[in-house]
Amino acid sequence: MDATASLPAAVYAIWIAVLLLVVLVIVPLAIALLHRTLRAALSIRQYLAEMLRAGVGIAGNTESIVALNDTIATAGQLVDTSAGIKGHSAKIATVLSQRAAHGRPA
Repeated sequence: MDATASLPAAVYAIWIAVLLLVVLVIVPLAIALLHRTLRAALSIRQYLAEMLRAGVGIAGNTESIVALNDTIATAGQLVDTSAGIKGHSAKIATVLSQRAAHGRPA
């Protein structure tokens, strides 16, 4: 092949047409699609930040549930204990009233 041989004008026209197509259509389209992708990613990032704030708030509001459950368990034990104290107090009152009736000192 001869190095001095020139290409036909049609080849140059095709190259120019393809380059113009790439520069005028494909590059702006790619930039627009990348811009849409960036906007969507930033929007997702914002929503995730909002979800994180909400999750932290929920965790803060529900951390006292464990303490509340402990309080309920303790209250149940107090009710049982108070019933026992009431029973023992009744026995003591009975014994003291019997002793008082027989004239013995308490």
